[in-house]
Amino acid sequence: MSTATPAPAIRVQGVEKAYGDVAVLRGVDLDVAPGSIFALLGSNGAGKTTLVKILATLLRADTGAAEVNGFDVRERPGDVRESISLTGQFAAVDEVLTGRENLVLVGRLRHVREPGAVADHLLERFDLVDAGDRRAGTYSGGMRRRLDIAMSLIGDPPVVVLDEPTTGLDPQARIEVWRTIRQLAESGTTVLLTTQYLDEAEQLADRIAILHGGRIVQNGTLDELKKLLPPARVEYVEKQPSLEEVFLALVGEQVPSAAGEES
Repeated sequence: MSTATPAPAIRVQGVEKAYGDVAVLRGVDLDVAPGSIFALLGSNGAGKTTLVKILATLLRADTGAAEVNGFDVRERPGDVRESISLTGQFAAVDEVLTGRENLVLVGRLRHVREPGAVADHLLERFDLVDAGDRRAGTYSGGMRRRLDIAMSLIGDPPVVVLDEPTTGLDPQARIEVWRTIRQLAESGTTVLLTTQYLDEAEQLADRIAILHGGRIVQNGTLDELKKLLPPARVEYVEKQPSLEEVFLALVGEQVPSAAGEES
């Protein structure tokens, strides 16, 4: 007995967007499966943030269609906004408030029941309990980003969009954020991740789409994308540790394995 394939959590069909004479998106098509991590990979200016803004109803496409959680972004923007949470390139936390106060504030703005209990749960989930009563301005970059993502989860949105979430973070903070993103997917949240870092997409994503010149030029799993090139030639070389491995070893942080898990 066959099992029906679930509908995509995000569907984009033929989306185009131009600013004056400059075409940014030239017919983008992609589907994101529920509960997966989908990486949208592209260089600066490739159109990643423009597509994210269209999905978040912050910008209207010139042509084409897009759906989030089954809702058309043009016809049902209110339902889309309830289904999606967008975290930008820089953590949007109030540095005067404590971590817990930031969470409670967002909970009240979103009219959740018992915002204090929700805040306590998220502090525990994101390993911020000990820092919960400290001002967010005293947090490290990785802690601020984790708090930012925790704030975005209030109200349990089924889809989370992370627009270049590790921009400007040091290697240790990046690993903290990667761990958080994996936990989101493990809990059933769909994650659309935009990044220009190849290693980030390789470590995290179930599927990777490469956006270039306003179009998706390739879309597949990491193994499928690797098969597009000739097989690697086997050579035996002495492998020296990378600077990142040295840094993480010295600060006592585990180095992520090639399979995307910490070893």
